[in-house]
Amino acid sequence: MYEEIARNRRVTWLIIIGFVLFILLLGYVFGILTRLGYFGIVIALVIAFFMSFTSYYYSDQIILTVSRAQPAEKDKYPNLYNTVEGLSIAAGIPMPKVYVIDDPAPNAFATGRDPEHAAIAVTTGLLNIMNRLELEGVIAHEMSHIADYDIRLSTIAVVLVGAIFILSGLLRQSFFWGELRRGRGREGLGPILLIIGLILAILAPVAAQLIRLALSRNREYLADAQGAMLTRYPPGLASALRKIAADKHVLRAANEATANLYIVNPLKGESGITKRFSELFSTHPPIEERIRRLDEMSLGEAPGGQVMQ
Repeated sequence: MYEEIARNRRVTWLIIIGFVLFILLLGYVFGILTRLGYFGIVIALVIAFFMSFTSYYYSDQIILTVSRAQPAEKDKYPNLYNTVEGLSIAAGIPMPKVYVIDDPAPNAFATGRDPEHAAIAVTTGLLNIMNRLELEGVIAHEMSHIADYDIRLSTIAVVLVGAIFILSGLLRQSFFWGELRRGRGREGLGPILLIIGLILAILAPVAAQLIRLALSRNREYLADAQGAMLTRYPPGLASALRKIAADKHVLRAANEATANLYIVNPLKGESGITKRFSELFSTHPPIEERIRRLDEMSLGEAPGGQVMQ
């Protein structure tokens, strides 16, 4: 279990480094094409920093509002409230705010900028079909996202993707500048730079999305492992994932922007030419693989994913 956590953390850092290097590359090419030199890198960093700063303080409230989440009253949802309270003590973090989404689709997510400003939202559909151990598994998964600052990381990833979209847009606009089209002062290298810039301008948004999705999938594996470690009972989360996967409801409040936050992709029936291609653009790893890894962690504790009541 510890090896799984360490491996996922290494992959996460490699993805983040790749993200930053990609932005710097865009800034460098933009600077060369517009004859701004290394100032293009400065522009790229300023855009990324400004977007990160402005979204840092407001993203959680926006997400909760868009998701139609309402504060969970302790008297109305005592089991949920007590589960979150107990696991936050076990995780050693402040108790996050608890929200409920009135929707029959079983799902949950965590948001916020740090453990002191975090929230967990679950659907009424999840509360209706989960037993105590399964609910603990789901909450422990979301608690791991909070304790490991995934909630902040997800926001940063979305912002970095937005920065890459802006930079690629600037690159495309630069092709309409007369001076750039003539390549004045860069005879010989001009056509090559233009081709590189054109390729980056077209492919950068796609590449950025692929990086963000890869990061999201990796963090789900890590949260599964840490959640299982928190409850000391991996079959609970594995059984919860089986129930969620078997449910056919579509979460109405979810959309493309918030889908990666949920424990399981709420947008059922993702399209794709082939299953492999669809998985490449998925916000979550295959649920069968997640369950398999949790079963391996169980070490025969509950064969077949059976959960004690």
